[in-house]
Amino acid sequence: MAFTDDAVKAKLSSLNESQEAIVTVAQWIMFHRRQADRTAQLWMQRIKESTPSKKLNLIYLANEVVQQSKMRKKMEFVNSYSPIIAEATTAAYKGSPSDVQQKIRRVVEVWRQRQIFDVPIQDTIEKALDEVDRTRGSKGKATLGGSLFSSSSSSIPTDLQPLVPLQNALSKADIHTKPAITTANEEYTKLTTNPLPTPPVHAARLATLLKSLANAEGAVAESIKARHALISGLSKLLETNRATLQKEEAQRADLTIKKVAIENKKRDVEDAIMRGLSVAETATHTVSSALLPGAEPSRPDIEELTPPPMESFTPTGSPGPADFGDDIMPTASSHPIEPVNVPPPASAPAPSFGTSSGPIPLTTPGADLLSSLTRGRVTDDLNGGYHGPSPTAKKRKMSRSAAEDEFAAFAGDGEMEDLDADVAGMLEG
Repeated sequence: MAFTDDAVKAKLSSLNESQEAIVTVAQWIMFHRRQADRTAQLWMQRIKESTPSKKLNLIYLANEVVQQSKMRKKMEFVNSYSPIIAEATTAAYKGSPSDVQQKIRRVVEVWRQRQIFDVPIQDTIEKALDEVDRTRGSKGKATLGGSLFSSSSSSIPTDLQPLVPLQNALSKADIHTKPAITTANEEYTKLTTNPLPTPPVHAARLATLLKSLANAEGAVAESIKARHALISGLSKLLETNRATLQKEEAQRADLTIKKVAIENKKRDVEDAIMRGLSVAETATHTVSSALLPGAEPSRPDIEELTPPPMESFTPTGSPGPADFGDDIMPTASSHPIEPVNVPPPASAPAPSFGTSSGPIPLTTPGADLLSSLTRGRVTDDLNGGYHGPSPTAKKRKMSRSAAEDEFAAFAGDGEMEDLDADVAGMLEG
C-alpha cells in the first residue's frame, strides 16, 4: 500500500491492543521511514481524537516504532516523535482511568531505562504526568512508577531548567517546519516543471502553492524565533559559568598558597619537636620560615665530633727555639757576677773599619761613644771574619740585669756629666 494520509489514518484506526496488530502496523510505518515526520503528525492528531483505550494502543504503537528504530540505529522516528511525545503522552494520560495510567507509566519507565529519548525530553514527559496527577489531586498513582517519577523535576539541574521549555518549543517548531517546507518545495517543483495547465487550473494551483509557501515561511519564522530564544538562554548560562569559573580559579589559587604555607609550618613544628625546642623557641623558629611559601627550614646547629687539627692551635711559621740567639734566651747562672765599673784605657785606639783601600779612622765627634757601643758586640768585617768578645765575657754580660746591660757601656765615659742630676739618677738607678 502506498503511503498517503488516508492510508496512515486507516492503519491507525484499525489498531487494537493485540501484539500482532501493533507489530504489523509498526513494520508498515517503519517501511515508510522517509515519511516519519508526516506519520508522527497524523499519529498526534489521532491521539487527541481517540478514546482512552485507543490512546493506550497508540502509545504502544509509538513505543514499538521508536524502540525498533533505536535498535536498528534508524533515528528518523525517534527524531520525529521527540518534539511531540511529551504532549501526546500527557494527552493520553489525562482523563484515562487508573489502570490505563499505570500502563502508560510503565511504558514511560521503559523509555527511561532503555534511553530511548534524550534526558531533557524524558524529564519533560515525567514532569507533565506528575503535573496531571497533582492537578486533579490523585492519590492513586501507579505503585510501579510513583517513586521513580515523583522527584523527576529535581533530576534536572537548576541552571538547566529554564532551557527545557525553550528546547521543547524549538522541537515543536521543527516538527511543523520540516513537513511544511517539504510540501511547499514539492508543489513548487510540480508547478514549475510540469506543462502549464489551463488558466483557471493554473490560477488555483498558484493559489495553493502560495498558501503552502506562506505556511512554510511562518513555520520557519517560528523555528527561528524559538532557536534565538534558546541561543539567548544558552549564552546567559555560558556567561554565568565563565564568571563562576574565574571566581573558582582565584579561590583555588588562594587555597593552594595557604596549603603550601601550612605544610611548611607543619614541617617546621615537627622539626622543632625533634630538636626539643620550647613553645617560645618553636614560635620564633617558625615565624620566619613557615609562613613563607617555598621557604626551606633552617638546619640545626650540630657540634662537630672530630677535633680540629693541631695547626689550628699553632700558627703557621712560628719560630722555633733554634731561631733565637743566646743573647735573647740566656742560660740562667747560679752565681751571678756583680758588675764592676772598669775605666777605659787612657789611650784607646779608635776602631777602624777595613775596606779595600785601607782602614778608615774614626775622627768624627762621638767616636769614643761609638767605640763604647760597639765594645762587647759581635761584628762581621767585610771579609766575613768574626770579631767579638769571648764566650766567657758574653756569659758574664748576660748574667746581669737588662737595665745594667743597657747603661753599662756609658759608665765611666764621662758622657753623663752634662745631664741633670735627677735624670742621671734615674738612668743609674
